Amino acid sequence: MDVAEELNKKQKKRISRKRNRISFSASLPDDVCGVFAGSVCAVKYSTNPFLDMRESILEMIQYVGVSNWKDIEELVYCYIALNSSEIHESIRDAFLSLASARMS
Repeated sequence: MDVAEELNKKQKKRISRKRNRISFSASLPDDVCGVFAGSVCAVKYSTNPFLDMRESILEMIQYVGVSNWKDIEELVYCYIALNSSEIHESIRDAFLSLASARMS
């Protein structure tokens, strides 16, 4: 089982315990000034935040053309700032999953 599958399995267990829907926010922080400053945020209700975050992060990296660590840091900041603390673990896991897949 690869890292993404393992993290997805853990996330499903967490969600099944909560049995509620988690929303993604839609208000970009004012202090974002890098490549993501002009980005549009969307609200999404999810029953699997890990997979949805992973997909969203990958789309942003590909769309914007992230090529350096500073851009990745800003992207992480945006996701953390935009979302409630209850899904910060899903954000972390999604970023780690993508990083580990990229290094493989």
